[in-house]
Amino acid sequence: MSPAAVREARGTPPDSAIRRRDGRMEHVQSESEQSGAGTAGRVPISAQELGAGNERVVFLHGLMGRGKNFTTAARGLGEDYRCLLVDLPNHGESAWTDRFDYAEQADLVADFLASGFAAQGPVNLVGHSMGGKTAMTLALRHPELVERLVVVDIAPARRPRPAKGSSSDFTHLLGSLAALDLGAIETRAEADRWLQEAIPSRTVRGFLLQNLRRVDGGFRWQPNLAMLLANLDAIGDFPRTEAHFDGPVLWIAGERSDYIGEDDLPEMKRLFPRTTRVAVKDSGHWVHSEQPGTFLDILRYFLRQPAGGAGR
Repeated sequence: MSPAAVREARGTPPDSAIRRRDGRMEHVQSESEQSGAGTAGRVPISAQELGAGNERVVFLHGLMGRGKNFTTAARGLGEDYRCLLVDLPNHGESAWTDRFDYAEQADLVADFLASGFAAQGPVNLVGHSMGGKTAMTLALRHPELVERLVVVDIAPARRPRPAKGSSSDFTHLLGSLAALDLGAIETRAEADRWLQEAIPSRTVRGFLLQNLRRVDGGFRWQPNLAMLLANLDAIGDFPRTEAHFDGPVLWIAGERSDYIGEDDLPEMKRLFPRTTRVAVKDSGHWVHSEQPGTFLDILRYFLRQPAGGAGR
């Protein structure tokens, strides 16, 4: 893969733009341009681009994830696709915000895409869990940027609180991370041992510990952990809207997941009339990592359908 096929946008801009390694500019509004619009428009987004095809696909990860979680899927799509793996605000190498709001998150990503990856026309948008809610909100607020939408194991609704201490109880998971004394940790393996009692699943611990970074001889959490923990109610919710998105939508559910219920279907159809629902066997919430081959086959088939006919 050539260096031109992998590009990143990161860091705090000195003015109203971020210069990427290939010399292109990704626009981020300066404070003077915002006119009191809060943090929207000025938070830089980090993203990695893979491939050089004509068909463009944007991937948005879930809570405590990062764009690189979709590397296998992006590479699996093949040479006909150009993929953008986005670190959502407060995650990975993207900057932090003071609060969590899906409309604000969607607008930040929309501004980033409109100034670069989607500047020449709408793109295919794939989002998992929190990233799926961000993707749905973006499609509803900025439909001109989205050709097809793929929502992975999440519904446009407030999610009931999971069983306390379960692998999907983010209050417990993030609270366990926040309680870890990073000053006493000397190695990543030591952090893993400290978390074993609170988080017995090795897979879940590994997923969360991808966010632990060594800095100046110590460790810190790369995501905005305190803000995310304090805003879990907002992350579990979904903004009420009368808008709807008329493009084709693929709704992928994990067969063993409890993130999507039958009672979610009417609202999904109201917001996204051209929704096609697919359940992946032997999969829980993290469909793309638990069943990567099946996920890729479903995604590739959907993306190959004409946008005027997919989802009907």
